[in-house]
Amino acid sequence: MKIYKSNYRDHWVSPYRIVEKICFWEKDTDVFYEDGGVYEKITDLLVPVSKAIKWALNLVYPRINYVKIDRWDTWSMDNTLADIILPLLRQLKELKHGAPYVDDADVPYELKSIGDSPYIDEYQIDEERHFARWNYVLSQMIFAFECKVDDSWEDLFRSGVHDMKSVACEWDENGKPTMYTFEKGSNDTYVCDYEGMREYEKRIQNGFRLFGKYYQGLWN
Repeated sequence: MKIYKSNYRDHWVSPYRIVEKICFWEKDTDVFYEDGGVYEKITDLLVPVSKAIKWALNLVYPRINYVKIDRWDTWSMDNTLADIILPLLRQLKELKHGAPYVDDADVPYELKSIGDSPYIDEYQIDEERHFARWNYVLSQMIFAFECKVDDSWEDLFRSGVHDMKSVACEWDENGKPTMYTFEKGSNDTYVCDYEGMREYEKRIQNGFRLFGKYYQGLWN
């Protein structure tokens, strides 16, 4: 796999900025933005110029967006993607500037919204918990992908060592063993907390579920 993605590029040069540079003697820049002002006709005439500049710069300096997928990248696609998604989620949590709406059903009790309605009205949010809810959701996503990248978490629920021996359990008419079973040897100390492992896996699956549900909220 090879991925080359450049920064987002905006080559728009505002006609107002052009006029500001040309008419450098104007100390009050508000005059350039006045409706019906002396500079309005000039800025209107410069709009095609700004569009031409943008077209030329987009042609010369296009945004790089190259992705090449190799045949082996899909052998274990879930692991391949996890290696890319995890550092993106970590950076998003650290540098985010906003947060999408998060349903109360996806957060613990202490982060649920105030009152009967999740939000005060269509335009106001519960400032006290809005961003805390999104932080919680991002943390659950990161937890899930960390466990995907490094599955050593399973060792938290296992201890001891295996000492298994093969023992015949069925024989043919000649007394030759035909089937075997495994039995613990005298040195077997292996213990596994399967219930704890299942609870851990539920949390991992919930992180993946949240990733899918709030996929379109993964913006900065």
